[in-house]
Amino acid sequence: RLVTPDPRVKAIGEITTRHLFDMVVDLNPQLEIGVGPLGRRTLFGSAGGTFHGPRLRGEVLPGGGDWALFRPDGAMALDVRLTLRTHDNALVHMTYSGRWVFPPDLRADLANPANRYHIDPARYYFRTNPLFETGAEQYAWLNDIVCVGSGYLVDGGIAYKVTQVV
Repeated sequence: RLVTPDPRVKAIGEITTRHLFDMVVDLNPQLEIGVGPLGRRTLFGSAGGTFHGPRLRGEVLPGGGDWALFRPDGAMALDVRLTLRTHDNALVHMTYSGRWVFPPDLRADLANPANRYHIDPARYYFRTNPLFETGAEQYAWLNDIVCVGSGYLVDGGIAYKVTQVV
């Protein structure tokens, strides 16, 4: 059966992005929750960190984390909740899910603490979809935006380049 394009589809502007901030999250030692019906669940708890961008900057507070799920195919599904404190003392709730897909030939390097931070992030797929919630008036605009992030490993934690979809 031949499927033709739906006549209701409209041409709209291309999606563009702009840099929101760079963030480094320092991690506590991981907690292995164990293998369940969906895969191996691990908590990577936040020990703190920083974020800095043209419109906001501050610190990542301890206490959040990533309740990561390592799927049977080796990919990792993220489930992250963090609290950010801006330089002017506003609190922002940040959540994101995402995917981290490592090619099989890189998995041994990832498992090796001496090599994992030297892997070129272009060799794996690590993308997230941050959303924000705050009651701070000066940052209320965060409640209405969608972002995308690219992640990579750093010594002692994880880092992200977060861009706002405009």
